[in-house]
Amino acid sequence: MALSNEMVLVTGGAGFIGSNLVDLLMERGHPVMVLDNLSSGSMKNLERWMDDPSFKFIKGDIRRPLELALTPQSIGDGPPIGTIVHLAARVDVTTSFDKVHEDLEVNYLGTLNVLEHALRAGTKNMVFSSSAAVFGDTSKVPVGEDEVTAPLSPYGLNKLSSEQLMRIYSAQYGLSCKSLRFFNVYGPRQNPSNPYSGVISKFMSWALSSEPFIIYGDGSQTRDFVHVRDVAEAIYCAASSPSSGTYNIGTGKETSISDLTREVASAAGIPPRTVNMPARKGEILRSCADIGLAMEKLSWEPAIELKEGIRSTFRWFQQDRSTAKE
Repeated sequence: MALSNEMVLVTGGAGFIGSNLVDLLMERGHPVMVLDNLSSGSMKNLERWMDDPSFKFIKGDIRRPLELALTPQSIGDGPPIGTIVHLAARVDVTTSFDKVHEDLEVNYLGTLNVLEHALRAGTKNMVFSSSAAVFGDTSKVPVGEDEVTAPLSPYGLNKLSSEQLMRIYSAQYGLSCKSLRFFNVYGPRQNPSNPYSGVISKFMSWALSSEPFIIYGDGSQTRDFVHVRDVAEAIYCAASSPSSGTYNIGTGKETSISDLTREVASAAGIPPRTVNMPARKGEILRSCADIGLAMEKLSWEPAIELKEGIRSTFRWFQQDRSTAKE
């Protein structure tokens, strides 16, 4: 199904991935509605579109029924919601142990609320942001979608349970439900001061401040780093697909944290200085996606190489810091 002129609702649309997706959708002429409680997102990420008649922002929390925020008055006279992209989440493995109930409320019950709203609103198309954390510490690298799932954290468990909800609602109610297992996403607008932020944004912040890079563990752990623009394209392709399914979204390339420090330091033009801390609870040792299914079924593949992506992202961080000081 090609995306029509119906509204695309993006939960968490003021956040890192969400706002980059909003940019892509608006640039391609699709009307967009964002639902966000601004707990981690920022209106600054959406300011480019605030005066556009095809864009609407509504403040609301997915832990409550969506109709409480998406009232007839708040929605207005725009086109009906044809697609929901559900990105709102608590995105952190470590704090999911400390705030187990809150992680459950947001990452599982929040997904249930979004699915229930899709049913009541007659929306037939939904894309959900899952995570590589559903796999746990797999011995198979790169890992395919059919690999055994054994999450090591409440965060990973709630993402996996939400995937199962998506399958149930697809089978029972005929919704087109796509779950995208994001690997390590990085790029512009990732907030290094946010405790849930990714390692690349933190490394860049430390590089700009001439601070050493903190590595949890010995640095040999690997990740599959995928640029946020490639992720936005993957979401777009999934939203345009008529079939349901679960897909890995990464690059298929494995990078160690130690190698990452050297890439970021090179982009910053500084020698890499590191400090090692104890490994964090629930953190997996190796992570890399087999993206063959997404390439085949969604006609998607990543376009931005890590070196290019890190350098362009570092330039964004430099400009953003410079702007903030003005």
